[in-house]
Amino acid sequence: MKKEQLPKGQQERNDAYNEYVKQVTPTHNLWMNMAKAFLLGGAICLLGQIIVNVGMQRFGLGQKDASTWCSLILVLLSVVLTSLNVYPLLANWGGAGALVPITGFANGVCASAVEFQKEGQVFGIGSQIFKIAGPVILYGIFSSWVLGLLYWILKLFGLF
Repeated sequence: MKKEQLPKGQQERNDAYNEYVKQVTPTHNLWMNMAKAFLLGGAICLLGQIIVNVGMQRFGLGQKDASTWCSLILVLLSVVLTSLNVYPLLANWGGAGALVPITGFANGVCASAVEFQKEGQVFGIGSQIFKIAGPVILYGIFSSWVLGLLYWILKLFGLF
C-alpha cells in the first residue's frame, strides 16, 4: 500500500515508529572515524618504531633482530590487552586502526581462546583458537603455493 492509502491510525503508528528508529539509530561521522583509526593505527606503529629504535640504540641489536623483538613485543602486548578486555575497547574506539596486521591478528587469535576458555583446554581453547587464524593460514599457504607454481611455470618458459 502506498503511504496515502493507509488508514489514519496505521499511518500515525508508522510515522511514530520511523521517528523512533531515527532516534535510536546511531549516527556515524565518517571523518571522525577515519581520524580515530589514523590515530590508533599510528600510535601502534609509533610504538613499534620506538621498540625498534630502543632495541638498536640501547641494546645494540641489528635492524633484523630489533624488528623481530618488535614483532614479539607487539604480539605479547596485543594478547595481554585482549585478555584484560582492553584491546576490544581500543578497537571499538579506533575502528580499523586496531587492525594493524600483527596486533589485529594476535587479537583475533587470543579473542577466540578467551571466548572459549570456559569450555576447557581441549574442546574450548584447543579447538577454537584457530577459528580466525585457521583460514588466514590456509589461504596464505595456498596462495603462496599457487604463486610459486605460476613463477616456476613462467621461469620454465623464460619469462622470468
